[in-house]
Amino acid sequence: MELTMLPITSLFAAAFAVALVALSFPISMRRLKVGDMVGDSTDEDLRRRIRAQGNFIEYVPFGVLLLGLVEAQNGTTTIVLTIGSLLAFGRVLHAIGMFSSSGPLRGFGMIFTYLALFCAAGWLTANVWTS
Repeated sequence: MELTMLPITSLFAAAFAVALVALSFPISMRRLKVGDMVGDSTDEDLRRRIRAQGNFIEYVPFGVLLLGLVEAQNGTTTIVLTIGSLLAFGRVLHAIGMFSSSGPLRGFGMIFTYLALFCAAGWLTANVWTS
């Protein structure tokens, strides 16, 4: 059995891991500041930070899984980079929107995230269907 290397997915996964820490650290700092160490708190800033991180965690793992499947099934470098970039751009926009209370940025972030998931799902379906 040959081990499939997924270099593009690996780089995106590494970047997403750093992004998760970047989203998590402000939660820890805010918890220390407001003294609310458990739960979602009544502090609106803490709640916003928690939701930004939570939304990231809700979408990125499945997006990385789909990205890895596309790359493992010989998706072109262009398609893998496009899907990964859409996901990353969507997550950045969403996080900025959450931290700045910008509904439009959050919305565009979700649109790019959905687009990445739909592109990966469409590519995988087409690839399996034609194989």
